[in-house]
Amino acid sequence: MNSLFSPEFVAYLKELNTVSILFRFALATLCGSLIGFERGKKRHAAGLRTHIIVCIGATAVMLVNQYSVNFINPASDPARMGAQVVSGIGFLGAGTIVITGNQRNQQVKGLTTAAGLWASACMGLCIGIGFYRGAVIMCAFLFVVIVALNQIDERYLKSASLLRLYLEYSPATPFSAILGTLRNGGWHMTYIEPLSHMSSGNTSVLLEIQNKSRNWDAQRVLDLVRNVDGVLFVEDI
Repeated sequence: MNSLFSPEFVAYLKELNTVSILFRFALATLCGSLIGFERGKKRHAAGLRTHIIVCIGATAVMLVNQYSVNFINPASDPARMGAQVVSGIGFLGAGTIVITGNQRNQQVKGLTTAAGLWASACMGLCIGIGFYRGAVIMCAFLFVVIVALNQIDERYLKSASLLRLYLEYSPATPFSAILGTLRNGGWHMTYIEPLSHMSSGNTSVLLEIQNKSRNWDAQRVLDLVRNVDGVLFVEDI
């Protein structure tokens, strides 16, 4: 066990050889999966696989950088390609940011996912250059911030609670009945997106509702909507 953490072995992993390449990609896969797990579980646009791919890609960039310095041009800038990753990842992160609602009540979603992608890329750069200790410590901190602090953020820091629902109901059911039930439960609608009518003739919508109270239960809201006559299906997305 001591030999695994010996200075000689650590120095060997920082060299450009088959073992170090395999180790770096394996570590990038592990770290990227830890960060992407929570995003994927909540069905965000960039989830488990996206974070892993970003981290592996950034690792590969730094491996190419190291290879270039070691075997092609020792005078080249070892940080040049890494700088392009840090700036270029913004294009991918921007694709995960969604703005919903009208001009009076706009909601921005995906900022945490975009930031997680950027951080995963930086983590991959650490792994790719052989800064393993920094990458592992960074991964631990990111995991705590994204996963463990999510509940604290939802409960204590956000002034209002948002819930996004997928809803199917009979055409004979007035939407005002559903809306009235939600209002009686302390919720009000912030965004609605009508979907195409289904082959069965039923109506489906995406509905975003908001509650100023912090003490709410998603399951209770779903049960409340299910009890409305004519509601066929409702799901928290």
